[in-house]
Amino acid sequence: MHVRELHSWNLTPREAIALQRELAGQLKLDQALPESAVHTIAGVDLSPPDAESGRVRGAVVAVAWPSLEVVEVSTAEGVADFPYVPGLLSFREAPILLEALAGLSSTPDMILVDGQGTAHPRRFGIACHLGLAVDVPTIGCAKSRLVGTHQEPDEQKGAWTSLVDHEDPIGAVVRTRTGVRPIYVSPGNTIDLESSVRWALACSPRYRVPVPTRLAHRAAAGESLL
Repeated sequence: MHVRELHSWNLTPREAIALQRELAGQLKLDQALPESAVHTIAGVDLSPPDAESGRVRGAVVAVAWPSLEVVEVSTAEGVADFPYVPGLLSFREAPILLEALAGLSSTPDMILVDGQGTAHPRRFGIACHLGLAVDVPTIGCAKSRLVGTHQEPDEQKGAWTSLVDHEDPIGAVVRTRTGVRPIYVSPGNTIDLESSVRWALACSPRYRVPVPTRLAHRAAAGESLL
């Protein structure tokens, strides 16, 4: 699939923060994504750094909709050499994940990311960064909260509440499985919040984590899925 080169990755943390603020203004966050427009969905994730070499593996797993069966896997490896700074995760992970995305033979209709979208201090998490580079509807499905406050959703699967930061709705706290901790869902690019919540739930028929990102986690760990 085609990946746009948005900018140089050789940045200082201060420059990266300024760039996030600039790029956030380019996001499209008001578009619905109907089921009729989706035939394949990709999930992306990155492995932890190897203890000796520091190398990581980025994985993209494309699945068919609605079966959620694997149709393609693409991986890339490298060293995540940008320093670990809260809120700047994409500058460590996105270059390798974009390389993996570029390796897909076709373009998915939607991408789920194990990380934040607009639920970010500057409204530009890794799902936004990836979504802007590939111009595909992208959703952040994070397992933990980075910023914002919320009421706890009801215990039943499908319940959700708004995630708010300085009175600004930035995402949703979504119960993908009854009685299990919720996930934090927010749009990345070319999709609205309501569609993001609906698709995160649709991709989570059995587990807390949506199937595409769950599979990407396994592929990033080196597991063969095909």
